[in-house]
Amino acid sequence: MATTPTPVQAPPKPTWDPRSPQTPFPWLRPTIRIRLTLLYGGMFLIAGIVLLSIIYLLAAQALHEGGGGQSLQVRGVSLDVTSASCPAVNSAPDAEINEVLKQCDAIQRQHALDDLLSRSLLALLGLAVIAFAFGYAMAGRVLSPLGRITRTARAVAGSDLSRRIELDGPDDELKELADTFDDMLERLQRAFTAQQRFVGNASHELRTPLAINRTLLEVHLSDPGAPPELQQLGKTLLATNERSEQLVEGLLLLARSDNQIVERKPVDLAEVAEQAVDQVHGEAAAKGVLIRGEQKPAVVQGNGVLLERIALNLVQNAVRYNIPEGGWVEVTTEIQHGQAVLVVSNTGPVVPAYEIDNLFEPFRRLRTERTGSDKGVGLGLSIVRSVARAHGGHIAAQPREGGGLVMRVTLPV
Repeated sequence: MATTPTPVQAPPKPTWDPRSPQTPFPWLRPTIRIRLTLLYGGMFLIAGIVLLSIIYLLAAQALHEGGGGQSLQVRGVSLDVTSASCPAVNSAPDAEINEVLKQCDAIQRQHALDDLLSRSLLALLGLAVIAFAFGYAMAGRVLSPLGRITRTARAVAGSDLSRRIELDGPDDELKELADTFDDMLERLQRAFTAQQRFVGNASHELRTPLAINRTLLEVHLSDPGAPPELQQLGKTLLATNERSEQLVEGLLLLARSDNQIVERKPVDLAEVAEQAVDQVHGEAAAKGVLIRGEQKPAVVQGNGVLLERIALNLVQNAVRYNIPEGGWVEVTTEIQHGQAVLVVSNTGPVVPAYEIDNLFEPFRRLRTERTGSDKGVGLGLSIVRSVARAHGGHIAAQPREGGGLVMRVTLPV
């Protein structure tokens, strides 16, 4: 028995958002530039303190040795000694003149050392400020290649794989990192180009025979002379062919929507939701499901076709997976906290919380049901999540008390 091939998994999404707003005070972040500045300035400050201490000790030793043991000695009688810097000499007795001169000499040496220390500290403070500023400038110059790498990585995260760093300068570690990053981007671009080419070829090769089969089946079913058995077989084959077309369209849409949306236009989620409700209204009426809710204007920047697919898939799932009688689906759109929100809630079977994550996996349904259901091809919520991510938003599902789900899609405006 033929087995269903496993769908190709999309590359993992980055865990960081390159478009996230910057902090209001970027200089308070412990960036590498700030840390290098503190390192450079701190090392200069420590070296200056050590040098100042050595100079102070050497100056103190020189002054002590210059005055110690060879102090000024005054001999004689009727001496008249005066000093403006040492007033004690003016009134000192002749017998104590030498002791007073010695004390004055010690005081002068201490004043000289204190003056040297204060001036050196002021000079060190000024040079420290200059050193920190110079270190900040040098750190920015050294780290500028990393800034180019970061900006290129952000552009690549926006699906612009054609960007390259092309770093000039000496052949150092940073240039080696930039060249390695450029090589990686080159390989990624080739891989994604091959994937897009494969998707285009697969789209043509798969759609053409399915369209031919549908046309042939419709021609045979239009024959009024065909026996009832052949009519029933044709209807069965036509339903199977339609299911295959839906599967192909879903797979191609899922593959395309995993990338970021490059061309964005203003799209009102209220209009998108109204169109989805109109398309599902007939099916909901046939199942006895009431569709209600208020759609307030919520304009976002994105692709209208893909956003309509989000609303259509959610509303279709809400109608199809509902209770047999007295069911309802509520569809609302509004702006909350600066973001556009689409909420689709419905009555239905009780959904365990541990099954929520499985609902967004391709070909997965509630209680591990796979492609044997006639309600869809198992890609609806996978496409919704993929398209929401491509628009910079996300979808969250929550079990509703009493049964059913609450699907909440949040998109940036």
